[in-house]
Amino acid sequence: QVQLVESGGGLVQAGGSLRLSCVASGRTFGGYVIAWFRQAPGKERELVAGISWGGSSTYYADSVKGRFTISRDNVKNTMYLQMNNLKSEDTGVYYCSTPRGRWTRLYNRADDYDYWGQGTQVTVSS
Repeated sequence: QVQLVESGGGLVQAGGSLRLSCVASGRTFGGYVIAWFRQAPGKERELVAGISWGGSSTYYADSVKGRFTISRDNVKNTMYLQMNNLKSEDTGVYYCSTPRGRWTRLYNRADDYDYWGQGTQVTVSS
């Protein structure tokens, strides 16, 4: 059973930074796409950032490019999302996720992913 546990969320002022972490158990992150999604109140879950299994390819939503950085540590079985220059529109619940299969490309639909963490709340005050 794959389990993902996020941490690092909280309340921060606009312009501040947070680093989210996601630790996996039951399976190694190595060899699999990993991704961060977020869901704001009343909105659908959206892909914020993703990284290919080898780490050579990354995806960022236009709204976070230049501010967020996704990374992975396959030895620690942990993924990270460094969030800088946070804005009020970044507020939401952030989820880490990974698929069951070994993908050769990133997919941006939440329905395509199989394993999810419980989510961590990020609130940015303006």
